[in-house]
Amino acid sequence: MNSQETNIIEGVIFRQANQADAAAVLQLFDEAIEWFQTFGNGQQWGTDPWSTQDRQVARVREACELPGAWIAVHEQIGVCGALVLGEAMPYVPPADSTELYVRLLIASRHPLARGVGRALMSFAEAEARAAKVSQLRVDCYAGGSGNLVRFYESCGYELLLPFDEGDWPGQILIRHLID
Repeated sequence: MNSQETNIIEGVIFRQANQADAAAVLQLFDEAIEWFQTFGNGQQWGTDPWSTQDRQVARVREACELPGAWIAVHEQIGVCGALVLGEAMPYVPPADSTELYVRLLIASRHPLARGVGRALMSFAEAEARAAKVSQLRVDCYAGGSGNLVRFYESCGYELLLPFDEGDWPGQILIRHLID
């Protein structure tokens, strides 16, 4: 797939990200953090907007510059999702076969963006197949209600390994790609 622009769902295109997209991606994180607080989930990404934290601003800018960074843009609401594919995170054990790793996935809570997260995960699978790798892995927050883990399971991922990063409970999931 790996083209400059790809239309996946109606009204939304996926295009490669760049540093100019960092502010919009930070806004997605801020939106998610605000939403998390409505049901008491301050543990996942904290309670302060990422756009006010130098460390998080730098992380998002760097992520947007990676070759596997993609942005979902809705024709009416603008940037509504982001996906970064690449190598596994430093705290994740090495893979036992070829893979792409979902380093970042975020989608807007806006009603017009419904389904963008799942579409980005389908896009990740298409990118992995095009790269002829045998698996995708992702890690996520495993605390709270467990809804995030269940989301990845609903996208075809299987539980692989739980982990703790300090007091942050995580889960690594895997999707084997079979032709």
